[in-house]
Parts: sequence; C-alpha cells; structure tokens
Amino acid sequence: MADKLIIFDTTLRDGEQSPGASMTKEEKIRIARQLERMKVDVIEAGFAASSNGDFDAINAIASLVKESTVCSLARANDKDIQRAADALKPAERFRIHTFIATSPLHMEKKLRMTPDQVYEQARLAVRFARKFTDDVEFSPEDGSRSDMDFLCRVLEAVIDEGATTINIADTVGYGVPELYGNLVKTLRERIPNADKAVFSVHCHNDLGMAVANSLAGVQLGGARQVECTINGLGERAGNTALEEIVMAVKTRKDYFGLELGIDTTQIVPASKLVSQITGFVVQPNKAVVGANAFAHASGIHQDGVLKARDTYEIMRAEDVGWSANKIVLGKLSGRNAFKQRLQELNVRLESEAELNTAFARFKELADRKAEIYDEDIMAIVGEESAGAAEREHFKFVSLSQRSETGERPHARIVMSSEGQEVTTESDGNGPVDATLNAIEAHAKSGSEMLLYSVNAITTGTQAQGEVTVRLSKNGRIVNGVGTDLDIVAASAKAYIAALNKLYAGGEKLNPQI
Repeated sequence: MADKLIIFDTTLRDGEQSPGASMTKEEKIRIARQLERMKVDVIEAGFAASSNGDFDAINAIASLVKESTVCSLARANDKDIQRAADALKPAERFRIHTFIATSPLHMEKKLRMTPDQVYEQARLAVRFARKFTDDVEFSPEDGSRSDMDFLCRVLEAVIDEGATTINIADTVGYGVPELYGNLVKTLRERIPNADKAVFSVHCHNDLGMAVANSLAGVQLGGARQVECTINGLGERAGNTALEEIVMAVKTRKDYFGLELGIDTTQIVPASKLVSQITGFVVQPNKAVVGANAFAHASGIHQDGVLKARDTYEIMRAEDVGWSANKIVLGKLSGRNAFKQRLQELNVRLESEAELNTAFARFKELADRKAEIYDEDIMAIVGEESAGAAEREHFKFVSLSQRSETGERPHARIVMSSEGQEVTTESDGNGPVDATLNAIEAHAKSGSEMLLYSVNAITTGTQAQGEVTVRLSKNGRIVNGVGTDLDIVAASAKAYIAALNKLYAGGEKLNPQI
C-alpha cells in the first residue's frame, strides 16, 4: 500500500484568523462535524489559551468528534499547554500542537530571546506536553526563514523529547516550491532522529504559492502531513487550500503515489458551509469549489465534453460533491421531502424545533419563488443556524422603503430589540443606505462598515441575494450574512446579524503561525 498523506485541517484555528472570520461556538461545531464527515485526519479546533470562548468550543468539539483527532494550538509554555490539555480532555484522540519562533528576526524582534533560550523552551514545552498525550506536534514558527543549523538543533531536541509530528511553518508565505521542498528534504536528511517523526508542511499564500509549496514539501521533501484550510481561508492572503491539495494528490496519484482517507464528495458541502458562516464568498473561478470550476463556455470544449468527458475534465464534478440535481423542491413539497433533501445535502439540524423553523422559512420562500435550489436550502438552514446564538439582541421583523428617481430614498424598519418591537425610519443615498441608517438610528453601535458585498445564490432574476456586511468596532471585526429575494431586506438582515455578533462579544488573541 502506498504512503498515506495526513490531512490536518486548521480552518477553525488559522482560518479563523482572517479579519472578520471569527466564529461562534455553535458555528465551529457545525464545521467540525462537516470535517469529520469528510474524514479529515486531524481537526485543529482552536487555540485554547486565547479565550474562554475558544476553550469552550474546543472542549465541545472534543466531546462530539469521534472519528478525527482533535487538536489545540499552544505556545511553548506550561500555562498554554495545560489549557490545551484541559480543553481536549473529553476527546477519544487528541493532539497538542506547540510552537515557538526560530528565525533570527522573530527571536530578536518579537520574542527578545537568545537562540539558546528558544532551544530550551522548545525542548521543555514538548516534554511537558508529553505528560498529557503521546501525540505532540511541534512547529518552528517562521521556519522557512530560520538558520538551518539552529533549526536542525531545535528539531532534533524536540523529537528526542517525544514530538511525533514536526511541522515546518512558512509563516509569512516567503517560500518558493523548489527551495521549500529542499528545506524539508535537508531537515529530514540532516536530523539524526528524523525517522521518529512525521514531517508536516504549513504554508501561507502571500505569493500565491501555498499549494505549490505544500506539494513540493510532500513530493520533494518527503512530508506526509499537509496543514490546510477549507477554501484556503486564513489571514492575509490565506492558507493552503484543502480542496486543491486533496484533488491534486487524488487526480495525480500517478505522480504522488499517496493514499488519502478523505471523502471527497464532502468537499463542496464543506466549502459552502465555511463560506456561509464566515461571509467569505468563493470566487467563481476558484479551483474545485468555484461555481465555474466545471463549467464549459467554449464551443470546442462543450463539443469535446459531450463526446467524452475526459477530453476537458480531469475530475468529475460529482466526485467533489457538486450536485447534478439542481431543482429539488417547490411550494407543494412537504415536510418529509424537505427533511429528506436536508439529509441528502448532509445538513444536520440539532432539534425538531430547528427543523420546523427551517421548514417554515422554506415554505415562505417557496410561496415567493417557483423553483427551490439546493443552494437556497443551504442558505435557509445556514442563516437559521448562524443566527441561533445571537437572537437575544436584534431580530428583523419587516421593512418598507421608498425610492424613486429625483427623490431621496426613505426606509422604515421594524425589528425586535431585546424582545421589544421597535420602529425606526431614515433617509439615505440609496434604499440600502436608508435601511441601514434606520437600523443604526436605534442600535447606535458606532461601528465602522468595512465591507458590503452582494452575491446571487443561484441564477436568474428570481435568485435569492446573499449579502455580507463586515463591521469593525474597537479593533473587533465581525461578519453578518443575510439572504432574501429582496436585496434591501437581505442587507438589513446581514447588518442585524453583524450587530448581534458585536453585542455577543468574545475577544480573540490569535498567534500568527
């Protein structure tokens, strides 16, 4: 049997470091369950020491996930490692992932530590982590810019202390494929006890080479774990995209010769879930999960595909989870049909109450829209689940707005505020601006809008609009997502969702790795 490539997903930790991508506990649980369905080997659920909220989310995921290893990040100190171990205690299988910077720049400017101090702290951190589990991962932060001799010295020591995975972090996306692949190869050749650990790659996409660097680390360097995120989510330009790594290795098995445990049919559902929760829309031409990934516009291409799919398709759309059954339900469809379609879409609702609420929203949409698509159903369920934890502050009730050429638009909105119905009105430069001004007239959040984005969920003029609003206040950035056939109503729902997240609080302290 060929070597297995371990897929380590860090969407819930490193992916969450994207500005505005912070998730609630319930949202993290939903994504973790989808990752488990996809048979991801390791789920990095968060950074337990960063906040009580992250600790609780990791603890909940550790209690629920049975098939995947659950991991928490920890800085190389006893307090962080203890916190990680406590959060992971309920897990059937768990890993502690500890790290410290090893590049001269980071040691001098950030840590203000000497190389000898860093060496000692790394060694002791792994020794302490081993008291809780045999599965310990160590990462030299900014490893791709570290001195080779020093890096070899540190990694040999942490392997001696019991680290079973060594992750070479290209923290700032500085690597290029040949150099990065040779870095991993050289480390494995020079470190005497390298055979006692699995080498891993963790690459950022600042120069657009995260996937290429990761694959070079695997093929040229001999790494057997890739750290990645759904949709390449992550701070700055993002991380290595899980879907691209998995499908590259699967499609080109003739070259890589590696086995994967991933259920690839769950890739698109995972992509849609992460996009809906974070508000980060997937670009249409994104590999594997973009809306155009399997579309053929050229007549020559269309003719070739009709004659033989493999003339222009190296993968099958259904193999990654794209559904061939587009139109699924209508206004005459009953509750059982709706529930059955949710099961086919791998959507899990926590209770009958949630199912009833989602079905009521489906019927309301079906009265206004002739054909209901899978994407519509995902949006209905996603918005319902995403808003479940923030309903105590504001809730959209109704909207009326007036806009005509030559007149200043005016909006009147009714919403629930802490259980009490309130009505506010305002003018604006357009119907959306007037509506959001009306909401803000009551909320008085004082937040700054960083992003307003509109995306059509399906095609045609009857498509639901999905609006993303990103707000910032006191250094905290949140996303709100709203869907409706009426773009102005969707905008109101998105703004209210973002306000609810601001009111929910929950500061994060995320290290960069």
